[in-house]
Amino acid sequence: MATSAAVQEEPATRFAKDQLRAIIERIERLEEEKKAISDDIRDVYAEAKGNGFDVKVLRTIVRMRKQDADERAEHETILETYLQALGML
Repeated sequence: MATSAAVQEEPATRFAKDQLRAIIERIERLEEEKKAISDDIRDVYAEAKGNGFDVKVLRTIVRMRKQDADERAEHETILETYLQALGML
């Protein structure tokens, strides 16, 4: 009798397990998509390098374009101040 009770789950428990499984499967699909996109980005950088572009500079430009214009200007001002203080400008 205990065996049959263990096999049959409460509806709420079954729902929670199904919901958890669905969440995990969504995360797994997104992780696969993220890896595919990451591979595509790496291929684009490799192509750019093959065409003579500096990949470090390209990565910097991409990072800078993500920033707000005011944030970028502040960062550039601080960088220039530090470079002047070090006698590099």
